[in-house]
Amino acid sequence: MSGVRSVKDVVDAELSGRIRMTEWVKNVNQVTTQGLWYDLTGSAGNPRAKQWFDATPLTAQQVKQSTDGGIFHGSDVSGDGFQKFLRSLRASCSSNTPLPCSLMLCDYLLYYPSIEDGNTDPQEMDNTLTLPRYTDGAGVQMMAVTISSRTGGQSFTVNYTNSDGVSGRTSQTVIQNTAAAPGTITTSSTTNNSGGHPFIPLQDGDTGVRSVESLTMLGPDTGFFALLLVKPLAYTMILNNGAVYDKDFLLFGNELPEIQDDAYLSLLAIPNGSMSGTAIRGSLRAIWN
Repeated sequence: MSGVRSVKDVVDAELSGRIRMTEWVKNVNQVTTQGLWYDLTGSAGNPRAKQWFDATPLTAQQVKQSTDGGIFHGSDVSGDGFQKFLRSLRASCSSNTPLPCSLMLCDYLLYYPSIEDGNTDPQEMDNTLTLPRYTDGAGVQMMAVTISSRTGGQSFTVNYTNSDGVSGRTSQTVIQNTAAAPGTITTSSTTNNSGGHPFIPLQDGDTGVRSVESLTMLGPDTGFFALLLVKPLAYTMILNNGAVYDKDFLLFGNELPEIQDDAYLSLLAIPNGSMSGTAIRGSLRAIWN
């Protein structure tokens, strides 16, 4: 049986060479806002930047390591009877300005590009393509990523199908930030309904999303954003730039987060100041058993 059930399983996997370490770096050139979540995916570096507007508007696009990149975690392993897990996540920052800074590692699954802030009609999504991983939607969350700037203060709701397969569910009403930097999570201000979280709050009782049916702006603004479906995997924090922070999930986690085949891994950050001109760098270590 595959998986990790004991420390011995982890040690045996590493001694057998079933381990992969990848270094990554993101060079941020946007003036980010203190206390607002920011998507590092669009920043230059290694892995290369991925944009959320380079496809047909409102049409679901799958995101995969094999086609889009992301932080490399090795080849698929399930065909050989293994499961892959996150062993550790290391991170550092070249400046103290944005610190302390929390980081969230996510598996990016699907995105709907070019949602218009100025269109108050329901914007219907094309779901010809569906979730490539976590296909039941369990634990999958929605987040809105700024593409171009807006005045801010307008609200919207999202209609979606939940992880139980029930359609016609409606998110909580969320308010857009005034921050203009592309890559900012559009609804992540602590003064908004999302309460400083990067994800759009779901209808009461729901825990995950399979697909988005439509989005409705409750007032017009200028600008565009993309709606993404992601699976949160792990969290860590950089406290100061005097040391590298290494989170070992065997020692400091309840379990090793699973990394599914072909997962597109990237990071969200919530800085304590502008990240402009800084490099966020680190490494990811994965094992399979």
